[in-house]
Amino acid sequence: MEASMHIKEIIVVEGKSDTLAINNAVQADTIETNGSAVNSSVIRAIAHAQQKRGVIIFTDPDFPGEKIRKTISQKVPGCKHAFLTRKEAFGGENCSLGIEHASRDAIIEALSKVYTEAEEQPEHISQSMLREYGLTGGSYARSRREKLGEALKIGYTNGKQLYKRLKMFQITKQEFIDVMQRIFEEEQHG
Repeated sequence: MEASMHIKEIIVVEGKSDTLAINNAVQADTIETNGSAVNSSVIRAIAHAQQKRGVIIFTDPDFPGEKIRKTISQKVPGCKHAFLTRKEAFGGENCSLGIEHASRDAIIEALSKVYTEAEEQPEHISQSMLREYGLTGGSYARSRREKLGEALKIGYTNGKQLYKRLKMFQITKQEFIDVMQRIFEEEQHG
């Protein structure tokens, strides 16, 4: 992909520094939420953008970013989602996680692999599978969820969010199993 990659949809970000980072990577228009308390006028603007051009939600991979993503998804259905891993968004010691810290290449890759929310998942991943694979409860659960979220490019989730996120991004049972097998192999050899 080249510097002139153009994004048709409007990208929802948290603030001005995120807009600058995105504009350094691609040609795109953004809507800034200016914090996690997304007000009604911002929601109206996002809903209008979704109707006209579509929306990609691209928030920081931290708790406030996930709160914004969830709020917008509930109020404006059908949005697309782009994710950075926590590692890609790490700004160094004493810095928060944020899109503004990501490399140009990481931003381009995240925006080239957006997910669309889906009502139904082709092959069902069950809650019991998440327990069987040690993703909820247990000493390795958090680490495994982080690795799974990074490998599938769906972001980090807690145990309760994981099932919904896998369904939302139409992760197939086979994709899930393949990634989990790699995670188990890494654990045995690492």
